[in-house]
Amino acid sequence: MKLSRNSQAMEFSPIRKFNPIATEVQESGVKIYHLNIGQPDIKTPRCFMDAVRAFDEDVLMYEQSQGDIKFLESICDYYKREYGVGYKPTDIVVTMGASEALTMTFTTIIDPGDEILIAEPFYSNYQTFALVRGGDIRPIPTSSKEGYRYAAKDKLEAALTDKTKAIVCINPGNPTGLALTAEEMDVIADFVIENDLWLIADEAYREYVYDGMKPRSFANIDRLKENLIVIDSVSKRFSACGARIGFVASKNEEFMTGIIKLAQSRLCVSTLEQIGSTELFKLPSSYYEEMKEEYCKRRDAAYEEIMQIPDVICHKPGGAFYMMVDLPIDDAEDFLMFLLTEYRDNNETVMFAPAAGFYSTPGKGRSEIRIAYVLESGYIKRACQLIRTGLEAYKAKMSK
Repeated sequence: MKLSRNSQAMEFSPIRKFNPIATEVQESGVKIYHLNIGQPDIKTPRCFMDAVRAFDEDVLMYEQSQGDIKFLESICDYYKREYGVGYKPTDIVVTMGASEALTMTFTTIIDPGDEILIAEPFYSNYQTFALVRGGDIRPIPTSSKEGYRYAAKDKLEAALTDKTKAIVCINPGNPTGLALTAEEMDVIADFVIENDLWLIADEAYREYVYDGMKPRSFANIDRLKENLIVIDSVSKRFSACGARIGFVASKNEEFMTGIIKLAQSRLCVSTLEQIGSTELFKLPSSYYEEMKEEYCKRRDAAYEEIMQIPDVICHKPGGAFYMMVDLPIDDAEDFLMFLLTEYRDNNETVMFAPAAGFYSTPGKGRSEIRIAYVLESGYIKRACQLIRTGLEAYKAKMSK
């Protein structure tokens, strides 16, 4: 018996690939500072669990395939209140996390052989989402020296082919932390409309932009209405990763009809998690401001330490809570294995995500790492110190 070609072609997540090794190291008594996964330590707002605990029905019933109407209305109110965007409940389908929103979206718009443009490096699961639907990722090349910027007409047109069906914009970016300017978003919008493409806007980190930048959604660009598909979730915005609640939003009626068919095929999303999430989207703007300020402190703590590494290339990220670091080494995976299996400072070491797994082009990203600054600033500072001192030890070993 054989597995499918698609399943054999899939790669392990660069974020979770080394977890079994890390678990063994931790069980031996070594403390590992985890910068490899975007799991914030910020408390989930109490309103989520308060709403779940208040549930007092005798039967936990199926919910509507599209989503609980109160939750849909709460999302619409949020978009109107925060962004002036007029979504209706019929423009939204609730999903089991943003990942299901993406797999449903790709299933709805992609035929075998279609190409999806995405700036490289990108969140690695997009490769899987496209592959299982028969689509191909066509990367838009970027450079660490240029801060991974890609929203220029010449770069976009160079990646375009007669097979291009859609472009994905993760904004702010994972793994780069790149936050698109309003001008760059307009460049992408014009490119999409001129070439009759779908724009899949993954905006899970939308509120978390720094240094005076104002949050903006692609949904604010009215001329994109028929082309735009917004992917969103509660995971990162509200530090509720375990809730597994996401949604897809679009004003394109034909697209939404296709998504509804898929939603009905998997019945529905968890009732209780939608009840809790309804309250999250009622939180005031001050919540986002507080969270943004906290993540900005964590970013600055990480960046300050990382920039003490000689010959490092690192642009201070403008959003999300990820930072790409181009180290003066040949193989970040080998460096990570050294940290996990050999290097100890006060019986402590550190873990990050090697960046090669965020590229689809073979050989790219081998010297780069992604760190997630999702934990309190003191932890982040110590973890980045361990990257610096661990690198010194690693280079001394390699020079022997």
